[in-house]
Amino acid sequence: MEAGAGIGRAPGRALGRALGRAGVIHTPHGPIRTPAFIPVGTKATVKTVLPETMSDLGAQALLANAYHLYLQPGADIVEAAGGLGAFMNWPGPTFTDSGGFQVLSLGAGFKKVLAMDTGGRTVDDVVAEGKDRLALVDDDGVTFTSHLDGSQHRFTAEVSMRVQHQLGADIIFAFDECTTLMNSREYQQVAMDRTLAWAQRCIAEHQRLTAERTDRPYQALFGVIQGAQHEDLRRRAARDIGALDFDGFGIGGAIEKDNMSAIVGWVSEELPEDKPRHLLGIGEPRDFFTAIESGADTFDCVSPARVARNAAVYTFTGRFNVNTSANRRNFAPIDDECTCYTCRNYTRAYLHHAFKAKESIASTLATIHNEHFIVGLVDRIRASIESGEYVDFRDDFLARYPA
Repeated sequence: MEAGAGIGRAPGRALGRALGRAGVIHTPHGPIRTPAFIPVGTKATVKTVLPETMSDLGAQALLANAYHLYLQPGADIVEAAGGLGAFMNWPGPTFTDSGGFQVLSLGAGFKKVLAMDTGGRTVDDVVAEGKDRLALVDDDGVTFTSHLDGSQHRFTAEVSMRVQHQLGADIIFAFDECTTLMNSREYQQVAMDRTLAWAQRCIAEHQRLTAERTDRPYQALFGVIQGAQHEDLRRRAARDIGALDFDGFGIGGAIEKDNMSAIVGWVSEELPEDKPRHLLGIGEPRDFFTAIESGADTFDCVSPARVARNAAVYTFTGRFNVNTSANRRNFAPIDDECTCYTCRNYTRAYLHHAFKAKESIASTLATIHNEHFIVGLVDRIRASIESGEYVDFRDDFLARYPA
């Protein structure tokens, strides 16, 4: 399907289950064949890896974070450089998230963690132990303290749209209030209602800016679905956000792995079938099968690069740490089945040495492998859907990859 805005999703081939599918998202900087994994370059860089390398290993698009780029170097500088892609020397499609996740997670002191061990508790004013609250949310927006220099800032729906229009990504996200699993049901509902109101304001500001900036390529705006683990809230949020004039949708918030299939399925059943669905923050191999069967089309996560910097690498038989003593004299590649640059040219023994010697090349080589593995895995899932061999591919992979 080709949307009037210049971005759409082709129906493609569906799985035996109605919600899973393959297709195409069209952007001004090229198509994205889905399902697809979108690597994260938070500050306009995938840490330790060149953009050219990300292209070589098969990445179709990259995602950067509006919050971080707003603080450093500033959205005006990225705009002056010609937009996010030109600034980071990436010719393909780009995404920016709205900054809502960082405002919540950094503000509450949990950094990247939303699905904390609640011990059965619900705490609406949740702050990590030993941390100060750095963000205060009200109905109009969020006031927050920069984690870089302590300066005070204000994000609203309109500010998020203006920042993301300056950054110039092909796909941008509406500003939302992200919650944790520790928040009560009552607060989840308040945040969901607030997110809906902000979504309407985002659309209005996005349309205003689009009309003003006719010399720029169209930016597709995705609405974000919240509601935590509550079926009625997720379905209501999906219906409400799905009825608005968005080009696609993000499924956000804290999601317990055991409930992922149900939550993504609830949302997918309520959203329009002809628009893409992006699942925010999912990057572990087994999770892709669950999410894709439940209706998700694209995914982003920092995990492949982050765990690589800690010497953890993926293989088709599971994840392991390459800096353990067992690899000191192991002259095999990380994975005999892998065709990435690292596996073609370097051994486990070399990576073991590089990590032990604290050489930066260790993180580079491990990140190249992990991003290639995850991008390639989702590509193979897509190919198996298109060929009608998905079930066999899934069962073979999951039989080998530990739970």
